Amino acid sequence: MYHSWLDRWDERRARRGEEGKKVTGLVLDADRAFPGASETASVEEFCALADQAVADPAFFDEPGESDPAFERKEGWLKFPSDIATDIAANNVVWTKITESGSLDRALVIFHHWNASARNRQIADFLSRRGIAVVEIAMPYHFERSRPGSVHADYMLSPNLGRTIQSMRQGVLDGRKLIRWLKSEGYREISVLGMSLGSWVAGLIAAHDPAVSKASLFLTAGSLADMVWTGRATRSIRDSLEPEIELTDLRKAWGPLNLENYAHSLARPDLALHVVLAKRDKVVLPALSARLMKRLEDAGARPTILELNCGHYSLAMPPYILLAGLSLKRFLSCADNSALLS
Repeated sequence: MYHSWLDRWDERRARRGEEGKKVTGLVLDADRAFPGASETASVEEFCALADQAVADPAFFDEPGESDPAFERKEGWLKFPSDIATDIAANNVVWTKITESGSLDRALVIFHHWNASARNRQIADFLSRRGIAVVEIAMPYHFERSRPGSVHADYMLSPNLGRTIQSMRQGVLDGRKLIRWLKSEGYREISVLGMSLGSWVAGLIAAHDPAVSKASLFLTAGSLADMVWTGRATRSIRDSLEPEIELTDLRKAWGPLNLENYAHSLARPDLALHVVLAKRDKVVLPALSARLMKRLEDAGARPTILELNCGHYSLAMPPYILLAGLSLKRFLSCADNSALLS
């Protein structure tokens, strides 16, 4: 009875999230996705460029010339993004810092798609326990929103190139922030990603050796499969399906697929923590299980917490309390190897 009510609650929340989302059409925009690429005329050409990006270990690296103009004031840090887009507000990265009084640990949080508020309760909970919390605004969210938009439609959309650009921008912004935290003296840097934010956090953890712990909430490997099957992205699938097959979308968004970086995520000096929802209709459990299998095959031993709730109801008690306590234990463990015992 209770879980039937929970499922209905999640469905109502999903319907509210659909408001303002429109069916449009496929756009390639390869020159946005792949620096230096010329505009392509076919999905096949786009997929070929995507394959090259997957094979390029520097695709998610910070540029050689980076504007270091960090401004910190009254608990906020802002700095220029190293990717320039045609939305001026999106080119300035805003982060909220909740200090802990210690430089031992810092956690960078990457929020979910279309988040309307930062995670004050998590920040307060962890900062009181000696973990500084840094909440970054992902592209086209919060202070970086596109003027006139009702949701972050430029972060994830039927525009294949802009979606890759936005996700890559989120990764580069996060890596730049981590460089700053290291320069400030923070010793252990962890990342937490929620839903779409887990893809950004996972890509950062796979490519940045400065990250020692990564916690991924409501995650999977293939962003293409998540969009194709998920309850929150029906308008994107409806926009894409007349013009592209799922097999090609997987190739096109290959650079964003965490399964392609399983061996990097399995490096011995990175600890992984995953929170999944058994009743998730946004990130289907089968997709999450596929990523877990790929990670384990690569040698990773993630700490996995599965809760009997849905995607949105994870935010409700008792599920959020269980997830928070699991996260706190994971972050507070001084030796990564102890998490595997």
